[in-house]
Amino acid sequence: MGVIGLVGQLIVVLVGGCMGQYSVQQAFEVNEVVPDLVSSPPRTSLEVYYPTGARLMQGNILRTSQLKEMPMVMWRANPYRYYTLIVADPDAPSRIAPEDRAWLHLMVINIPGANVAAGETVFDYLPPGPPPNTGLHRYVFLVYEQPSRISYWGPREFKNRGKFCPDHFAAQYGLGFAYAGNFFLTQNEEN
Repeated sequence: MGVIGLVGQLIVVLVGGCMGQYSVQQAFEVNEVVPDLVSSPPRTSLEVYYPTGARLMQGNILRTSQLKEMPMVMWRANPYRYYTLIVADPDAPSRIAPEDRAWLHLMVINIPGANVAAGETVFDYLPPGPPPNTGLHRYVFLVYEQPSRISYWGPREFKNRGKFCPDHFAAQYGLGFAYAGNFFLTQNEEN
């Protein structure tokens, strides 16, 4: 890795380590989630807690060993509306060469209110697993408010997790911009 790449990684680590002072919009822009993954930041934050005690704080760094199980995801929801939850890695296989941008790690549609367990899982939770020597990856949680129940007609095979674009998905299903979001950074623990 060159000096510029190392400096870029260091800036992300320094900025990402103190995201508590930023709004969700600022955090998404400072860490370039906008425009790398979505064209507009979410309006509000969502809470994400892993069974290991790991918690997302708009760009904090977590260890992959903390992220093996499906987390609990919460947001301020209208109990009479449906939502879509997406988790994606825009840095697949690396932030420098993101040929698979973005890799889909979870998709649940038709979530009544914020009851994720009652939604329809399109893609099961896939824990983060960045390849060795690819630096920090951003893992982004996005919630979209649906106008009504939707029917997913896309492919569901594992190979279709790559090259996923939340903006295209949202446009295809009439979801608009993300309602809520949060993200963390992680890298291969062998690094």
